[in-house]
Amino acid sequence: LEIDITDADAVARGLEGRSFDLLMFPDVLEHLVEPRQALERLLGTLEDGGHVLVSLPNVAAWTMRLGLLRGRWDYGASGILDDSHLRFFTLRGARELCESAGLEVLRCDQNQMMVRAARDSISRLLVEGRGDPDPTALSRSLPYKLYQGLVRPVEDLIANRSPELLAFQHLIVARKPPARRKLSLTVGMLTMDEEQSAARMIGEIRKVAPDAQILCVDSSTRDRTPQIARELGARVLRQVPPRGHGPAMELLMVSAAAQSELLIYLDCDFTYPPSYIPVLRKLVEEEGADVVNSARTRTKPAAMPWPNFLANRSFAAMAHAMHGIPTVDVHSGMRAYRSSVIRAFEFDGEGDAIPIDTLLYPAKCGYRVIEMAISYDERVGVSKLRKVAGSVWTMIRLVRALPVGKRHGERYEFR
Repeated sequence: LEIDITDADAVARGLEGRSFDLLMFPDVLEHLVEPRQALERLLGTLEDGGHVLVSLPNVAAWTMRLGLLRGRWDYGASGILDDSHLRFFTLRGARELCESAGLEVLRCDQNQMMVRAARDSISRLLVEGRGDPDPTALSRSLPYKLYQGLVRPVEDLIANRSPELLAFQHLIVARKPPARRKLSLTVGMLTMDEEQSAARMIGEIRKVAPDAQILCVDSSTRDRTPQIARELGARVLRQVPPRGHGPAMELLMVSAAAQSELLIYLDCDFTYPPSYIPVLRKLVEEEGADVVNSARTRTKPAAMPWPNFLANRSFAAMAHAMHGIPTVDVHSGMRAYRSSVIRAFEFDGEGDAIPIDTLLYPAKCGYRVIEMAISYDERVGVSKLRKVAGSVWTMIRLVRALPVGKRHGERYEFR
């Protein structure tokens, strides 16, 4: 589509009847006379809870400040002072632009102005010295790849301390604030040889959430679990041969996000009481939570063996120490998610312990997470927990999540 976003009539005609869950403004708004009005004009096409990505050059970068001290404000063909820029933004100004348009800012990231300050000199040395006219030659060069792998992560850590000074470009992740209203619901379960409990569990879910769609990702190989679920009206996605908990959970979350506005998942063995489903639903629909984490381990449940309890609390303590997220249960098997939050991330299901990612990522990226205590009951059937593999993957995911978002979940609450 070719639409002039500065023209209200053109936007109305060109986008009539269309809606989006993501709008991107990469180096666009600084070229407009009225950037706020352009944002407001397009917000009508954004779905409830839909996201907006905005990048804006930082006029307060240290190179700009030094230039002003020297009496220099020189426009050029690109960069912060691109000669086509009409508006200039600091970090505060970038946030205020988004908020004044009615957006909720989730987080602010940046591209650094550190090694980049010498970009022109480095480019001439590495590219022009070889007589290579290809403008992408620098990004394909070995020095650049070494910089991305070794130097850039260190720059990120330093720039996080003072983004107003050290950023070349501010990256704003915002969203249209979700309305507090009734949401279409999917109740999801991962099933594997659950014939003893499947029918009764589906019946209990129907009692507390009669309007919900029920979705099972099933890896059964020994019994009639998938047939029972289908006969009782559940949608069943088969994962055979079984690939493990992570790929199954990834499939469940992605499939649920495509068919409804809210996912509540729980195990199919009655360890997590289905009676809590309306409570989780209310926290999202009426109190504005994005994720609800049901914590089993604030105190030791009678149904949980001591080794399992101590392992869970130890992993939660590690998550708190490494990421600043004060959870007491990183492996809960009962959670609620807005579908817009699921779509905001690309969760990697390969391996075990994916609940680490699906809790820490939203908590560190500005979403509202509520952790509530629940009871934990005796299991119906046999446990499928892979203790050694789960522990190894927990450590891997705790380390792998370190670069994601910001330390300390400022919107992590307890109930």
